[in-house]
Amino acid sequence: MLVLQVLLMAIYGLCLLLLLGFSLTQWHLARLARRAYATPPPPTPPAPTTWPRLTVQLPLYNEQYVVERLIDTCAALDYPAGRLHVQVLDDSTDDTVALAAARVAYHAARGVHITHERRPERTGFKAGALAYGLTRTEGELIAIFDADFLPERDFLRQTVPHFLGSAPNTDRIGVVQTRWGHLNEEYSLLTELQAFGLNAHFFVEQVGRQRGGHFLNFNGTGGIWRRACIEDAGGWHADTLTEDLDLSYRAQLRCWHFHYLPQVAAPAELPVTMDALKSQQFRWTKGAAETARKHLLAVWRSGQPLGTRLHATFHLLNSVVFVAILLMAVLSVPLVFVRALGAEQLRPVFHLAAVFLLALVPLTFYFRTAWRQAAVRRPPPAGFARQLLLFLAFSMGLSLHNSRAVLLGLLGQRSAFIRTPKLGIVAGAGGWKARRYRTSARLSGLTWLEGLLTAYFLFGIGAGLYLGEYGLLPTHLLLATGYGLVFYYSLKHAQ
Repeated sequence: MLVLQVLLMAIYGLCLLLLLGFSLTQWHLARLARRAYATPPPPTPPAPTTWPRLTVQLPLYNEQYVVERLIDTCAALDYPAGRLHVQVLDDSTDDTVALAAARVAYHAARGVHITHERRPERTGFKAGALAYGLTRTEGELIAIFDADFLPERDFLRQTVPHFLGSAPNTDRIGVVQTRWGHLNEEYSLLTELQAFGLNAHFFVEQVGRQRGGHFLNFNGTGGIWRRACIEDAGGWHADTLTEDLDLSYRAQLRCWHFHYLPQVAAPAELPVTMDALKSQQFRWTKGAAETARKHLLAVWRSGQPLGTRLHATFHLLNSVVFVAILLMAVLSVPLVFVRALGAEQLRPVFHLAAVFLLALVPLTFYFRTAWRQAAVRRPPPAGFARQLLLFLAFSMGLSLHNSRAVLLGLLGQRSAFIRTPKLGIVAGAGGWKARRYRTSARLSGLTWLEGLLTAYFLFGIGAGLYLGEYGLLPTHLLLATGYGLVFYYSLKHAQ
């Protein structure tokens, strides 16, 4: 029995150690980001005398609720006449095709260079569509917007000059990436928590990585590629679910530089239903694991500084944190009984484990930095402490779903690219049910298991109170809340 208890503690301790490493990495990025914000941003380079030919690619697949506003917005982008090509890459099989064709015809009649591209076969999903689009245009720069994005009219005027400045190595800038804005952050608790997490990435991670000279990533949309960079890095590949992260690492391993502009926002719609959020999370977490499997060895063989290689490792493997959280969560309830009934010689180990819970301190610093930067631009819908606790709980609640995605990615199991449905829901909009792409959603066995885990952690709370062991009570409260929220929204949005 003692051996089993020691094994239990060892696994739990290793998971805590991984979380501590991840937390310290985020803390370091937050420190770098704070230094960056303490320095005034350099001015936008002057407008060029001759603007480069630029293609705006709009990859679509069954986006009937947002396709018209997307095309109208991108057709109105301010750019010199004759230098802009808007390319609607439409793989749709529903009413989106007719809606897109009508808007393309309307803007073409007004003199906009816009084309409606239909592939004979949807191979390679989004990556395949982007690659196909390159064969149909001569643009030197390639801007990409997903269907839920609404770039400001002056987006190109704010970003393109960064490819053309007189600073050293400007000709090696392969990507200019902008921050995502949120069109419907205040729509529900679900969108509020998504915005909270995304803000940490865009206000801290990307800024910190740029400040430290570490690898960044193109975020799949809301940014511009230099065509020569895409081609030099080997073009778009469809062997991962995150074709953007994959190409980002291939490009930077080829010594291309990425430039991030946190002061420029590309507004986008956040998923409003649980199944849409889960499909997005699955794609991101599995794709990151696939990209790690594909490139991590090359990163360590590169001549990059040790700090950059360490940051790249945590960047590519950050989704593994969900596996650690799930293991810790499942083991935490038996640990209540081990603490209450176990051998006295294990008591010091529990105290050591408690020290690792201080990993929440650097994470709090990290999220606080992002929250403050976001608040400068837009007052948050709630206080920091409430948002942080709910976000941590909700992330824990997604650990079962995301752990499955991570393990499939690390094992090299292939799966289809399931796009995130966009419903055209913005702040102040009505309900989403009339805009569902599916008439019903069958609950998976994983969802019912999330419900069972909610009960499991409620049992852990009760056991801790009964046995007088309160050390894991805060953890079980977060887990019960997080899994309860995920299970509740899964049931609600499946109706």
